[in-house]
Amino acid sequence: ADYLDNGNNKMAIQQADKLLKKHKDLHCAKVLKAIGLQRTGKQDEAYALAQEVAALEPTDDNSLQALTILYREMHRPELVTKLYEAAVKKVPNSEEYHSHLFMAYARVGEYKKMQQAGMALYKIVPKNPYYFWSVMSLIMQSISAQDENLSKTMFLPLAERMVEKMVKEDKIEAEAEVELYYMILERLEKYKEALDVVRGKLGEKLTSELQSRENKCMAMYKKLRRWPECNALSRRLLLKNSDDWQFYITYFDSVFQLIDESWTPPAEEEHCVEGEVHCSVEQAVEFIEERITEESKSSRPLRGPYLAKLELIRRLRHRGCNDEYKLGDPEELMFQYFKKFGDKPCCFTDLKVFVDLLPPSQYTKFIHQLLEVIPLLGGAAENEVALPGDIKALQQHLCVVQLSRLLGIYHAMDKKEKLRVVRELMLRYRHGLEFGKSCLKTELQFSDYYCLLAVHLLLDLWLEGEEAAVWQCLTLLEEGLAHSPSNAQFKLLLIRIYCRLGAFEPVAELYSSLDAKHIQHDTIGYLLTRYAESLGHYAAASQSCNFALRFFHSNQKDTSEYIIQAYKYGAFEKIPEFIAFRNRLNSSLHFAQVRTERMLLDLLLEANISTSLEESIKSMSLSPEEDDIPWKDLRDNRDLTVLFNWDPKDRDISEEHRKLSLEEETLWLRIRSLTLRLVSGLPTLSHPVQPKNSEKAAENGVSSRIDTIRALLQQLEVALDSGRKFLEQKIQYPVLGPPPTRMAGFLSSGSCQCQTSLFYLVSDIYELDTNGLEDSAEIQERIGNSLKSLVERLTDLFNKCKGDLIEVRDGTLKTHPNLLENLVFFVETISIALWVSSYCDSILRPFKSNLQKKKKKKKESSVAMPPVFTHFLDYVTELQTLTSNVIDHIKGLEIILTALKLEELSLKDTLLLQEEKKFTKTVQGKVQSSYHHSVQEIGELLKKRLDTIKKLKI
Repeated sequence: ADYLDNGNNKMAIQQADKLLKKHKDLHCAKVLKAIGLQRTGKQDEAYALAQEVAALEPTDDNSLQALTILYREMHRPELVTKLYEAAVKKVPNSEEYHSHLFMAYARVGEYKKMQQAGMALYKIVPKNPYYFWSVMSLIMQSISAQDENLSKTMFLPLAERMVEKMVKEDKIEAEAEVELYYMILERLEKYKEALDVVRGKLGEKLTSELQSRENKCMAMYKKLRRWPECNALSRRLLLKNSDDWQFYITYFDSVFQLIDESWTPPAEEEHCVEGEVHCSVEQAVEFIEERITEESKSSRPLRGPYLAKLELIRRLRHRGCNDEYKLGDPEELMFQYFKKFGDKPCCFTDLKVFVDLLPPSQYTKFIHQLLEVIPLLGGAAENEVALPGDIKALQQHLCVVQLSRLLGIYHAMDKKEKLRVVRELMLRYRHGLEFGKSCLKTELQFSDYYCLLAVHLLLDLWLEGEEAAVWQCLTLLEEGLAHSPSNAQFKLLLIRIYCRLGAFEPVAELYSSLDAKHIQHDTIGYLLTRYAESLGHYAAASQSCNFALRFFHSNQKDTSEYIIQAYKYGAFEKIPEFIAFRNRLNSSLHFAQVRTERMLLDLLLEANISTSLEESIKSMSLSPEEDDIPWKDLRDNRDLTVLFNWDPKDRDISEEHRKLSLEEETLWLRIRSLTLRLVSGLPTLSHPVQPKNSEKAAENGVSSRIDTIRALLQQLEVALDSGRKFLEQKIQYPVLGPPPTRMAGFLSSGSCQCQTSLFYLVSDIYELDTNGLEDSAEIQERIGNSLKSLVERLTDLFNKCKGDLIEVRDGTLKTHPNLLENLVFFVETISIALWVSSYCDSILRPFKSNLQKKKKKKKESSVAMPPVFTHFLDYVTELQTLTSNVIDHIKGLEIILTALKLEELSLKDTLLLQEEKKFTKTVQGKVQSSYHHSVQEIGELLKKRLDTIKKLKI
């Protein structure tokens, strides 16, 4: 066991063998040996050894624990349940084995058996937690029930009765049990009863979370639409803490609900069980003013009351009341707020919510008003910039700059103005670095936002057609990152821009330095997986898919562990959350995309000819009939707002953009998934040579397989058609919004037409195979024409790959990532062409040898060779020539890329400082090296394909 703990598996196996020589029936030694075998990659031997021990139904703790560890490493948790089922039968009164059995069921989600195991445990040892494990398992059955009716009429009422029994017998001990009771009532929509529980004696046990009872009461009041109670309770809680924003929202919601219902307080008795109720705007205004007066006496400044006043103004305006309640001018209130909190980084995000209260005509005046109160030094001379003297003034100034961007003031400037502002922002950025000299490497510099804002302005210029601006963006970001190596925003922005320019190489390193954790592989992983393969970095693409898949697969195992911990510690309300989390990841759009792309990529890299294609498909357990993507439940978990931006609403990512992006991603996923399934169907069609009678073929199941292929091809046509219609809308996402998919390139490059016609060719060759050569002149001609037009289409596709990947124009670099993407599509299409050709080859080869046998029998010098052979041979020859041409073209690209002397790029822009020139050189070098790397990887893969084509000649 010590050797296993230290990772010395071989020694562990040797020691176990020694022990087994002396005591050949020592179960535990066998299992420990099996663990050693499992960890050294001998899974089958390990499994056989484990099953040998398991068949003896051991009951000693050591063997059971060791087998549990082994099964977990094998990802076979269902075997643990069998193990403990047997142990419990032999030792029926063991509390330990029963609880292990319960947890084993929890790992595999067997809720009904969990319920029974919990009750069995309670019978042996009547402890409350065991009883409530059983109750919780009923709730889990209700959550997982397909039929909601069953959940409401059977599982939940049963759970409710079980808890009520304990309540009547006064056996409720812990807070978790009250939480569970509340959860059942809430799910049964018995809000009144749930409220009584929380407000009653049982509610006194709810103490672990701050305001746990109040929050639950509030939730029930809202469900019951009891606005007087909502209002009185939120009012009371605000008197206690006037900085708690959620209660302001409830307070305002309830006031306006009461006004709309014309509610009036009863004359004699108290307003409601929670105390005094406010039911008019006047009372609300007075209440907020009081909070502000109270705040002025508080020892630390509170933001809540001031923001609540702005919120109230906003709501009143929304209802058409402008200033009849004399709450003041929003502009003045925001100005006062800035004076009080402007040096806090949160000031901008606080005010951002309320800027739509300002009339656009006042924007510039408002910004000037704010600037006047910031203590800046210098700036007396004409072109001198006034700079902040301390961090406080710097934060205030940054807040104003962010607001200027948000109000669209920078967007309205012309090119010259924008460049002036960029210079000023960078000057302020570099000056601000002085305040952060003592910052640690992991801390951000105080002035980082200046640099980010300057880059955003340059991105505007780039979109307006200023090519040099994008290089300056990269230069400034690389400079920023050098001073602030932990700034995730710099890294994310660099990733997006490098990818837009078609350079993936620097991205991999940037992404790994982000150190994305856990769920982030799902929310921001798309930044990596969208571009790696499409820009020709196959090895990196493989790696990035693996990262993501490792997370998704471990999620299954990890979630089971969380659920078990929640049972152990009685955190019942967390269990449905964990289940929802697991479902959210299993139906993640990104998960489905990565699975599909990863398999296509593996086939592309590994499967050269049909035999290896068949092996690869087998090892992935792929089959054309099966579709494992949950199309109806696909969840878009991408975080599209991970990049900061200060754009006005009309330029920002809208809900509409999200919807369209999800639609586009789903369409593209469908096209890719169908392509994968079609490819996986190829090996199933080749079948042993036999008499051509249709019954035999049908027995072989082959005829139904061709039907599957034809049906998938129809579906692919429909998907491509939907894709074309989608692209006709010519949607433009914001520059930092969701990246568009590869669908546009796939359709415009012509690879989609090539790929579909390849699959139609499969259908024709199959038909030729079934009908034989005798009466098939028509099919042969059709195949001949298909092969001809295929070569033409592939040549067209190659023509769309021609051109310089990087060119120097007017002293700046211009990259052409679309040429790179087309080359990648070309390689993929040629690979599919080869897989299809080797299927054709497997069908035509037997025909040819049969003909040659006939020739020998008849001793004729010439048996007429059917035209299909000549067509196929010509096609393979042309394929070889074309691929050789592309490889030569790629060699040419490599030579050009190596010869590009970036030094000669006139960095004539005298505005560039020495510091910046250094970074500009780095950036251009990275892009050049990345393109070089892409072209090399694409070339290597094509050379493999060329070797395969040479083997294909019949």
